[in-house]
Amino acid sequence: MEKKKVTRRLRAILSADVQGYSRLMEDDEVATVETITEYRETISSLVTQYNGRVVDSPGDNILAEFASVVDAVQCAVEIQNILKAKNEDLPANRRMIFRIGVNIGDVIQEGDRIYGDGVNIAARLESLAEGGGICISGTAYDHIGNKLALGYNFIGEHIVKNIAKPVRVYKVPMEPGERNQEKTLIKKPQLVAIAVVALILVLAGATFWNFYLRSSSPSIEPAAVEKMALALPDNPSIAVLPFSNIAGDPKEQYLCDGFTEQIITVLAKTPGLIVTASNTSFTFKGQSVNVQQVGKDLGVRYVLEGSVQKSGARLRVTAQLIDAATGNHLWAEKYDQDLEDIFDMQNEIALKIMQSLQMNLVGGTTMNPCARVTTNVAAYLKFLQAIHFSNMGTVDGLYLGRQMCEQAIELDPDYGPGYGLLALTYLDEVGYCVSKSPKQSVAKAFELAAKALSASNDCPFSRMVMGYVYMFMGQNDKAVEEMKAAIAMDPNWPNGYVGLAFSLRDWNEAIELIEKALRLNPLPLPWYFASLGRAYGRIGKYEEAIAAYKRGLEKAPDYFWCHIGLAYVYTILGSEEDARFEVDEALKINPHYSLACMGPIIQSFDDEAVRNRLIESMRKAGLE
Repeated sequence: MEKKKVTRRLRAILSADVQGYSRLMEDDEVATVETITEYRETISSLVTQYNGRVVDSPGDNILAEFASVVDAVQCAVEIQNILKAKNEDLPANRRMIFRIGVNIGDVIQEGDRIYGDGVNIAARLESLAEGGGICISGTAYDHIGNKLALGYNFIGEHIVKNIAKPVRVYKVPMEPGERNQEKTLIKKPQLVAIAVVALILVLAGATFWNFYLRSSSPSIEPAAVEKMALALPDNPSIAVLPFSNIAGDPKEQYLCDGFTEQIITVLAKTPGLIVTASNTSFTFKGQSVNVQQVGKDLGVRYVLEGSVQKSGARLRVTAQLIDAATGNHLWAEKYDQDLEDIFDMQNEIALKIMQSLQMNLVGGTTMNPCARVTTNVAAYLKFLQAIHFSNMGTVDGLYLGRQMCEQAIELDPDYGPGYGLLALTYLDEVGYCVSKSPKQSVAKAFELAAKALSASNDCPFSRMVMGYVYMFMGQNDKAVEEMKAAIAMDPNWPNGYVGLAFSLRDWNEAIELIEKALRLNPLPLPWYFASLGRAYGRIGKYEEAIAAYKRGLEKAPDYFWCHIGLAYVYTILGSEEDARFEVDEALKINPHYSLACMGPIIQSFDDEAVRNRLIESMRKAGLE
């Protein structure tokens, strides 16, 4: 008889169970089953986020495997912090507290199941952990090395059941006071950390912030600046990752996206706080991310992540603030409220973030994000849907977005951002060459932009929209004035800088503004590069223009304006074959476009000979 082949793999194993599960079941079976079902879903979601797989979940136990022990330990810490926040909402006698063990070792895989000493040791480590705690094996500790700045306390060698040799065991401290300073992987003394924090507070004080250090708050280890892709700014900096859609219903995704967007908006209004733009944050949408890596890639100190779950008229939101330099959780909270309270939840989360960053606004200044100018939740949700459709960058998306804006305004006739976004759809139909009367479309956009300003004069988005309308009207001085007003209201908003750059005729200054926007948003959308290519093209730096357009297409191969931009640069350079290719690509994306629609682009060139050559060459390239 042929011997069955055994598949062996090296895996990091996470084993978790509930402390006192039998007592909980004896007290209230129904409530216990409801709670463990909810907690199991949370743990499974986190395991997936950290590139792991739940292998089994019998009774109160959960077994998961990871390719990386770093991911496994980070996931364990995340689980304990989030469950701690959830437990705070329960009576003390109903709290469900997990113990977790993590090991790395050889396992036998049979179908979806895994067996072997690697699994057994993880289970034994779990039994050694305290409630709410984590124990890891010596082999896991050795593999982690200095990759995680958590701090580990060696608690000796333990003889565990069915394992021949004693197992070295390390406890992962969940509270700052538990850390063994001699064993921790954070090398710098605590006094140095406090001094660095104090220096940051002094620097930020010049930008209207007061800071305070609480004796009960943990010291925060400085970020490893030398490992960051972008230099860590002097002022506190944060990235808000897209809130995950726990329900998994695609129809509710817009709600998660909008929730993320609004928290970014709230924080970005705060002087002295550098907030990564939503365009950047949303590049991580749907991905399992390493928070510390996000901090390095974006050059930010803090990261906020969370989840949204809609159930009927109720909304459940979890949020956690993490120090990207150390991986430590500074704050975690769960909200379970009526959907109509969504705005209060958004502001409360933003406020708690600032408190966790040890900041106080001078004079108790309140945050007033411009998108929160309606108390009509239905109107707000329609607005979120309108943003989703408008961002598709297609003619169909344009009209679907318009429909949602109109419905939002019908629900709340004073909804300023709704009027602003609706105005942009009329400008877009001119730009995409689908308007029956461009003059009437621009007039309609002006009427709607005026309504947006009337309803929310202090909203930077409304100001920027009016700036774009003035550009389409040929009134560039007024366009520049509105764009500058938008930036003054929100200096952290990179879109404002790109909008101002687009309205200028000083192309060198435009390039500087776009580069500033790129610093604020290091993972920008392609229209940044379309604007940058446009500016380089106007000053004759054609190679730089081509490079900018191509960077845009690397992010979005079907981005219409980058193809059109490349087409006119290639025609100037006399590269007819390349120009024809780009025109063909553009017309596949938008068959409505024509040479007449390109008039504003051509007219922006000062040299008449260049304009005439462009017209002739674009016609040869196939644009009628």
